[in-house]
Amino acid sequence: MSGGANQHAARLALIAGNGSLPCQIADALQKAGREFRIVAIKGEADQKTRDRAQAELGWGEIGRLYKFLKSNGCREILLIGGVSKRPDFTSILGDFGTLKRLPTIIRALAGGDDSLLTKVIRLFEVEGYRVVGIKDVAPQLLAASGVLGNRQPTDSDWRDLELALTATRKLGELDVGQAAVAVGGRVVALEGAEGTDAMLERCADLKRNGRIRGRGQSGVLVKSAKPGQDLRVDLPTVGPRTIELAAAAGLSGIAVEAEGALIAEKDDTLKKADTEGVFLVGFDGVQCGEIPDP
Repeated sequence: MSGGANQHAARLALIAGNGSLPCQIADALQKAGREFRIVAIKGEADQKTRDRAQAELGWGEIGRLYKFLKSNGCREILLIGGVSKRPDFTSILGDFGTLKRLPTIIRALAGGDDSLLTKVIRLFEVEGYRVVGIKDVAPQLLAASGVLGNRQPTDSDWRDLELALTATRKLGELDVGQAAVAVGGRVVALEGAEGTDAMLERCADLKRNGRIRGRGQSGVLVKSAKPGQDLRVDLPTVGPRTIELAAAAGLSGIAVEAEGALIAEKDDTLKKADTEGVFLVGFDGVQCGEIPDP
């Protein structure tokens, strides 16, 4: 369903992958009275998203997608939600609009060091669409600055936070991951292709096996965008599951960049953080030295 009319903004197309974020964004847009349409990615979007979508299209149906956007008057696009499956382009065979754009698509996707999502953005921009980010349409879902829950970080937590942030910056330079964990003044885990959840599960195993030492809860997970990352897509995200896994790994807390990370299911996430005794912090700045003193 779309929200009420808004005379000051173009109609938005929400191209939705998996997870709960697409519906949360839709709720925020509807509350703000913003006109939008939902296009669910076939094989990715969950049932709740599909129930609300006006269209469900596969990876190869670019021609049908552009036709939908034009017929619905959508000039702006938001890409939201995860993509976990290998794209299936078999639908391209029945989509004339995709076939006639193949030279443009190949030029946009081939070569260069840009991420796949950045190249997808380029595809839309070539057709004259404006790709927007969360900050443009639902900034309230981004992490605010400061301590966001009831638990306060200790001095040692702030030191671990700085160390883990330094590690995420190095990871980002290599385009590897967006997260790292530091405990007791040393980096104990770096995020790779497995993702944050699997990394935290690995930390819990290391702690159970005595490879990570510490009394009670200690250590910090930091999630941070990569240097120079296009913040319209693939923002670092934390949610209730992140809190649960951080607590299971015995961590003191989680830090994300203020206005540069999403908090999924925000109320539930903050409530769970308080219940689990895990702090949640939004830090300012893009350099380690800009983290405020405790």
